[in-house]
Amino acid sequence: MTTTVTPASPGPASPSPSSPRPSSPGAAPGVLRAFAGHRGRLLGAGTAVALVLGAVLLGGGGWPAALAADPSGALDRAGDWIVDNRDGHPLFLYFLGHISNAVVVSVRAVYLALLALGWAGVTAAAGLVAWRVAGVRLALTSAAAVAVCGLLGMWVPTLQTLALMVVAVAASVLLGGLLGLAAGLSDRMHRILRPVLDTMQVLPAFAYLLPVVLVFGIGVPAAVLATVVYAAPPMARLTALGLRGADAGVMEAVASLGATGRQRLLTARLPLARKELLLGVSQSIMMALGMAVIASVIGAGGLGDRVYQALASVDVGAALAAGVPIVLLAVVLDRVTAAAGERIGAAPARRAGLGRAVALAVTAAVAVAGRLSGRLSWPDGWTVDIAEPVNGAVDWMTAHLYSGVPLVGGTADWAARFTTWVLNPLRDGLQWLPWWAVLLTVGALALLIGTWRTAATAVLAMAAIGVLGIWDPALDTLSQVLAAVAVTLVLGIALGVAAARSTLLGRALRPVLDVFQTLPQFVYLIPVVALFGVGRAPAVAAAVVYALPAVVRITAQGVRAVDPAALESSRSLGATGRQQLFQVQLPLARPALLLAVNQGVVLVLAVVVIGGLVGGGALGYDAVFGLAQGDLATGLVAGAAIVCLGLALDRVTQPTERRDLARKGA
Repeated sequence: MTTTVTPASPGPASPSPSSPRPSSPGAAPGVLRAFAGHRGRLLGAGTAVALVLGAVLLGGGGWPAALAADPSGALDRAGDWIVDNRDGHPLFLYFLGHISNAVVVSVRAVYLALLALGWAGVTAAAGLVAWRVAGVRLALTSAAAVAVCGLLGMWVPTLQTLALMVVAVAASVLLGGLLGLAAGLSDRMHRILRPVLDTMQVLPAFAYLLPVVLVFGIGVPAAVLATVVYAAPPMARLTALGLRGADAGVMEAVASLGATGRQRLLTARLPLARKELLLGVSQSIMMALGMAVIASVIGAGGLGDRVYQALASVDVGAALAAGVPIVLLAVVLDRVTAAAGERIGAAPARRAGLGRAVALAVTAAVAVAGRLSGRLSWPDGWTVDIAEPVNGAVDWMTAHLYSGVPLVGGTADWAARFTTWVLNPLRDGLQWLPWWAVLLTVGALALLIGTWRTAATAVLAMAAIGVLGIWDPALDTLSQVLAAVAVTLVLGIALGVAAARSTLLGRALRPVLDVFQTLPQFVYLIPVVALFGVGRAPAVAAAVVYALPAVVRITAQGVRAVDPAALESSRSLGATGRQQLFQVQLPLARPALLLAVNQGVVLVLAVVVIGGLVGGGALGYDAVFGLAQGDLATGLVAGAAIVCLGLALDRVTQPTERRDLARKGA
């Protein structure tokens, strides 16, 4: 990509009229720019003509009933077949049954190992592993985090959740890494896997929990599988991003030395993609732990079950007491894996083997001492109750911030204004548009930045929603998603750029992002409702809180990864900090920014169901209703519509590689 930086001079020199005109090869950028402008004008004119013809020939109104289909009968028959054949069909006995048994055995083995270590052994192991990986500070943080889980009275649930998450994260990283490897090395696989990953990440958990339960039953296997489906896509996307973004010069140098494809992968591509791989592992950990509460609905147990039970009785304090250990586990695992990854490829430290042996010996000695003393479980007298003060704080917030705040008004007023000025006009405008105008607009936007193939995909995805018979609820959900994505991207990209350009701010934001990304959505739903009331505005607020951390992280990672040589070259030309940002860093970080947009869309859609619990209505409510009532058709149809929305939004926000190459040339 060619980057132009304006020097900090009184003014640029004007080209001489007598300067020679560029030759034919040099004129290519101008031709491409002219073609792009001509294409845009043609597309705009064609869209205007199509709108007029559509108004004359097709009229207005929502999706025609004659073009809708009812898939409930087929889905009900599929559910009945699963129930009837689950105990005798070879598919269940010799394939799915073995997967279920392997998951149960793995989770049980990890849990029994943690129980055998005892609270002292687990605490010592956490501290010593962190010490060997990253030093004393992280060791103290890890040991303290594990101890806080016991102090809050959540020791046994913490071990249950940790055992399940270890297996789920390992499977997610393995599956996501393999998918990302395939997508990173093959353009065809990248195109094939892109909608698959979109579906895995956008399909609401509540929509696929019911079929998972039908196949595996309520329990640990279903919970692990649901978590893997949700946590593997970030690892796959970031792995593919890292492999496809490997420095072309380095790859050419390695190829010129006669390296084979396998050698180029192991010695060049993977080391160059190390940062993206580490970020993928971190994101998988965060998202897996974020699924802990939802997985508890189908029998995962552990901390998620405690959160779910507390919120069922509207006890925010008890829910927070179980939610804090989830956050702590995520923070510790994220820091340890990141520090371990930074050591990959580094020169081995002296006496590294001796240090590992000492850590192992100390952990074993502490575990044996705890077993001999008969104190494997956390002592009951060493607990602290935080439920009462937390509930008091929530009551204070409700009483003092909900309404009547001088000058600025209360949070309920903000929510009402946002609903009146943003959500209602957006929803009413979308539902007022004729169905064919919506399809035409989606296709035109996708074609403007993509190809005919991406435009056709976007149009077919929107048309599938109409065929499923839920056109109006889908447009209601789309209005909420667009509002939430806009807020998320504005805040996320601004914070990500600021964090990348300021090391101090980046360090300060990191624990805040960890908390927002790993604190279960169910925990902050009640404070959100207490502050904003029930409706679509709190649903948007919950989506923003959930999607913001990933956008900030990916944006910051992309801006930091800009080649220092490009920045140094711009500084030597006298570029200001603002010029460096807008003419060097942001253009070179474009792939990461596009990925941030993609993740913002899919993560907002993933919380649509949670929004349905607090008055968001539309597709989110249908997905929750389907799971609660055991209605496979309602839940899956709503989930499929959410996936179609995600696919359409992805195609109108993600330029294809072919168009990217044309823009680079321009």
